[in-house]
Amino acid sequence: MKSFHFLLAALAVAAGSPTLAAADTTAQKPNILFIAVDDLRPELGCYGKDYIKSPNIDGLAKAGIVFNRAYCQQAVCSPTRSSLMTGTRPDTTKVWDLNTHFRTALPEVITLGQHFKQHGYFVQGMGKIYHGGFDDAPTWSVPWQNPRAVAYALPENITLNKRQFAGEPDGDPVASNARPKTRTASGGVDNPAASTHDSRGPAFEGADVPDNTFTDGKVAELAVKTLNDLSKKGEPFFLAVGFVKPHLPFVSPKKYWDLYDPAKIELAPNPFRPKNAPEYAILPGSEMRAYHGIPEGSIPPDLARQLKHGYYAAVSYTDAQVGKVLAELDRLGLRKHTIVILWGDHGWKLGEHDAWCKHSNVENDVNAPLLLSVPDMKNAGTHTDALVEFVDIYPTLSELAGLSLPSHLEGTSFKPLLDDPKREWKSAAFSQYPRNAGKTGGGALMGYSMRTDRYRFTVWVSRNDHAKVNAIELYDHQADPQENTNIAKEPANAELVAKLMEQWKKGWQGAKPAMANKS
Repeated sequence: MKSFHFLLAALAVAAGSPTLAAADTTAQKPNILFIAVDDLRPELGCYGKDYIKSPNIDGLAKAGIVFNRAYCQQAVCSPTRSSLMTGTRPDTTKVWDLNTHFRTALPEVITLGQHFKQHGYFVQGMGKIYHGGFDDAPTWSVPWQNPRAVAYALPENITLNKRQFAGEPDGDPVASNARPKTRTASGGVDNPAASTHDSRGPAFEGADVPDNTFTDGKVAELAVKTLNDLSKKGEPFFLAVGFVKPHLPFVSPKKYWDLYDPAKIELAPNPFRPKNAPEYAILPGSEMRAYHGIPEGSIPPDLARQLKHGYYAAVSYTDAQVGKVLAELDRLGLRKHTIVILWGDHGWKLGEHDAWCKHSNVENDVNAPLLLSVPDMKNAGTHTDALVEFVDIYPTLSELAGLSLPSHLEGTSFKPLLDDPKREWKSAAFSQYPRNAGKTGGGALMGYSMRTDRYRFTVWVSRNDHAKVNAIELYDHQADPQENTNIAKEPANAELVAKLMEQWKKGWQGAKPAMANKS
């Protein structure tokens, strides 16, 4: 039968059949394996942190390129994922919170997956790609799937978690202005005005259970099965696989906890707020305080060490799931025809600045891991310090696959960096985060942050009038890489602040690499 179909195809192409000729061209396009990891810091072996056990992601790094300075556009799940998947920035998607779908503002936008689907790809998604309960049917060729699993393995923790489920798991009520609410075990709203504090199960767990006890283990199994199915289709595919951990709660099988000696886990070197920064710039982390046993105020050292242990274990757990998917890609012989990209949706604080979670513009939150492996790439195993942004992923993957670029994109393909990782690139990367600073603090604000080669420059403006500047932050990464002291108000820096302000006003359009500005 295969010989018969091959003969028909050959005859049709010889006769100039446009349909079969197009199908033959499409079949040569590279597959895309698109791996998303929630709340993953660039604290991995391949980022020089050899105390983290991430052998599978490190293996991907050896087969690709590691972006040391990749930045998300807003450090919380729905805004960053909406931005990446549409190739536009939060002020275009109008997604600054966890309650808004990007299609409200952009009903006709072509998403990344949708773009590949329109160019002959079979596009399938599973696990966490869009945020939480959100999905986008036009993105996929078949309905998105998310295997169900328990949040905890231990009975006592399952019982504790059923007390009440409060608000969004990524919630930052100060940013979203969402009303905190508690829920009954059945899911009904118990007291809409009540606090979300201590409303979930514990922040960590390490039970002796199989990997597929939890969602990520099941997603890995589904991805392996799907790769087998896709390998038989004979058409290019775009497979999006989303892993939840190391998102809170830090729950993973005990064997991953056993990889780490808690006595050797170091606490954050800067457990204090940045000097001279506005109070609202960094919040303690309300998302963390929603879990049982997490106190208000500073987290004690012993508990902080347990939390970091749980986070590291969760990273290794997800790394193992990534490894299962990559191993199957190799076993099926697909790697030589597949572009593999792995990204964490934003960074995360583990006690830095006396804070936890994301929800800010600091380097810990907006700098995230990004790895890309392309078949036969000449610079495999390298790193680049070029400034890149998550909005650049859409045009990059499209260009690598030979697809035309939609006109709505607000990023730049970093494909040229694969050939020359040290070439001059963007002069800045941009992120933002909203705050409700109250009437005395300036009301509703937006902090627009610009990361240059040396500085982080953040301007807090009124959301109703961007000409009204409430505060400015300036950190010199050459002298202060942890962003511990805001030097914007120092008289000696007045000229520097003015210069950076002029650059900031030009925005992302003015920061494009020279080759992009000429095109």
